[in-house]
Amino acid sequence: MNLPMIIQGGMGVAISDWRLAKAVSQLGQLGVVSGTGLSRVLISRLMDGDFAGHIRRALNHFPIPEAVQNILQRYFIAKGKAPQQAYKTPPVYSIRPPKVLDQLTVIANFVEVFLAKENHRGLVGINLLEKVQMPNLASLYGAMLAGVDFVLMGAGIPTQIAGILNQLASHRPTKYRLNVLGANHDDTYDIHFDPPQIFSNIAAVIGELKRPRFLPIIASTALAQALLKRSEGKVDGFVIEGHRAGGHNAPPRGALKLNEQSEPIYSDKDVVELEKIRQLGLPFWLAGGYGHPEQLQKALDAGATGIQVGTAFALCHESGLEPELKTRLLAQALHQKAKVSTSFNASPTGFPFKVAQLEGTLSEQGIYEARPRVCDLGFLRALFKRPDGTLGYRCPAEPVEMYLKKGGQIAETTGKRCLCNSLAATAGFPQRRKNDYLEPPLVTSGDDLTNVWQFLSSGKTTYSAKDVINYLLGAIWQRDAALAG
Repeated sequence: MNLPMIIQGGMGVAISDWRLAKAVSQLGQLGVVSGTGLSRVLISRLMDGDFAGHIRRALNHFPIPEAVQNILQRYFIAKGKAPQQAYKTPPVYSIRPPKVLDQLTVIANFVEVFLAKENHRGLVGINLLEKVQMPNLASLYGAMLAGVDFVLMGAGIPTQIAGILNQLASHRPTKYRLNVLGANHDDTYDIHFDPPQIFSNIAAVIGELKRPRFLPIIASTALAQALLKRSEGKVDGFVIEGHRAGGHNAPPRGALKLNEQSEPIYSDKDVVELEKIRQLGLPFWLAGGYGHPEQLQKALDAGATGIQVGTAFALCHESGLEPELKTRLLAQALHQKAKVSTSFNASPTGFPFKVAQLEGTLSEQGIYEARPRVCDLGFLRALFKRPDGTLGYRCPAEPVEMYLKKGGQIAETTGKRCLCNSLAATAGFPQRRKNDYLEPPLVTSGDDLTNVWQFLSSGKTTYSAKDVINYLLGAIWQRDAALAG
């Protein structure tokens, strides 16, 4: 397998959708779908009518048709739901999820990867978060059923994933150790996934699966070394992501310091020693502010296989970002008014989170304060151990009184945005609630948002994934052509 020079970042919810991943993959690079929240995305697409028929076409290829029929009967609306009708929501994951939820999650991930890989031979990956643990087994299995080539995972230390991929490739029962707040050192809590129990006879229907390559997304040399030592299976390379990247960032190393805008201050301690990474002997890609030809060449000179780029692809016309938001962000960039801040409060995960400042979104304090707190998707809920030893689930973005009753602290709720609902809205699936309230979006972006104006020359108002790749690789192609000629 020839390794790609460009990895398109896996941006969720459904910003890195199958259309974007397919476009990048067909251009010879690694297209990546986001696996975050795909159960909600699949439901929304079916309720919106699936007018082009893409989702139902993919569903027709799923090897267990009975499970597909159950989903279609429950969620598909032939003419699309009424504008004022709310989307149905999937059951919320728990440590013992119902079979129907695992089936839905498997099938949603299958659909996304199947469509991204359909009718070409390019490489496709899926991006998942260690922080969103409970759906991951079903998500991985669904992606593997569709033949996914790479699994990328960040937002934590994914020591279990490489071994889980080995087990799922043979349809073997597997489990995932879960992080539980307040647990003792000798406590072990696992979520289980048994493919033949979820889909009877599936191993006989399709046989052994391909084991995808595994690329952890990390922010330090120490973490790379720890993963190689502690991983329960083969690690095939790394994505080294700096704090200029969009979405969740690793916190600064050492004592936390904030600037006047309450953003974390990063220092030389946060610069990864690339020579030590190179000495590990595995392929690696650099991410976070590397979306420029000069940065690509710098990465190659440092021994990297290439770079991962997110922001430039997030605003191209193939991405899943809601079109009106995309238009306004591009206009901001074109007029040098784009601004991205790093918030320590916005994400319920506790990780720093990049937020694009855009009117009418949850980046505005007034929009945030006016939103009724609701936690009905629960992808970012954390498990915690109660004093009586039983388990509970809580999220700092849920209604404050509920969070406090579950043992949470009031300070932990301050400024917390519901990323589950707001990011679904950013992808064009906003939930309609009582009194006609519509969930507002929240746009995350890397610092390179201020530079996407370069794709809008000659009066253009949009650009393509091909434009991004031509920009990044153009100088290298010209050099190679000159050497060959």
